Amino acid sequence: MSEEKVGVQSEEKGGTEMKEEKKQIIGHVLACGTQMMWGATFVATKVLLAHFLPVQVLFTRVVIAFLMLWILFPHTLKIVDKKRELAFAGAGLFGIVLYFMLENTALTMTYASNVGIIVACAPFFVAVIVGIFFKNEKPGVNFFVGFVIAIIGIAMISMNGAKSLHLNPKGDMLAFTAMISWGFYSAIIKKIGEWDYPTAAVTRRIYFYGMLFLIPVLRWQGVSWDVTVFKKPEIILNFLFLGVGASALGFFLWNLSTKWIGAIKTSVYIYVSPVVTVVLSVVILHEKMTVVSVAGAILILLGLIVSQKKMKK
Repeated sequence: MSEEKVGVQSEEKGGTEMKEEKKQIIGHVLACGTQMMWGATFVATKVLLAHFLPVQVLFTRVVIAFLMLWILFPHTLKIVDKKRELAFAGAGLFGIVLYFMLENTALTMTYASNVGIIVACAPFFVAVIVGIFFKNEKPGVNFFVGFVIAIIGIAMISMNGAKSLHLNPKGDMLAFTAMISWGFYSAIIKKIGEWDYPTAAVTRRIYFYGMLFLIPVLRWQGVSWDVTVFKKPEIILNFLFLGVGASALGFFLWNLSTKWIGAIKTSVYIYVSPVVTVVLSVVILHEKMTVVSVAGAILILLGLIVSQKKMKK
């Protein structure tokens, strides 16, 4: 009888391990897929910025994302500890409002190549900030080796065709601040993931606070809306892509992958975004694929592989 009991327990343990292993694999796939989708958002944003201010584009995609998540998951998120609301508000502030506003403002003040390189440093900021608050998630040596390799590749792509790196202290500092904001967002999301709330409800609550914090920004900038622009099909389609795809689905998958594989491992897939940008620039914008771009893309993927590789004891 005892042998049978041991056999049942081992089977249950094996099933649990298999389930966790599947979660790990799916988490990596979701993080990579999300970054591929986010790497394509620059095309849609570029089209919309010809008709709207950055804060208008951000607010509209946030509203669409919130409504879509409400339709798909209409259930109310019941929170027993009211202090946890501060975490949701913090995620909306750092991940939705500050990150996007700082990054978009930086793009108007400094070169896109500078922002591209700085944005690629996000995994480093995530590793440092998450490591401060969570002792059980510390980056290993491979993480930093892969980070250096990937940054070299990203610099090659960003500076391709440029003679020198132009510095704009104010704009570059805003871009760095955006990355710090993303680091805090990642740490908060990791903490929220420990409470085991439904990911769709969590994402919707974060967008609610993001929408709430953006209203004063709209009033401060004195934004006025031209409703006639929404008659154009390309405007509607690009907003739907940003709101439904990149925002609602994208943040849902990103938050889920963070919950399953951890904030640091998830953040490393940010390296994928510049590779997607290079491919789309060739396919959509008909730019030439240079040897430097190809070499940079290879280094980025190599850095991604090295960062995710486990250290041998």
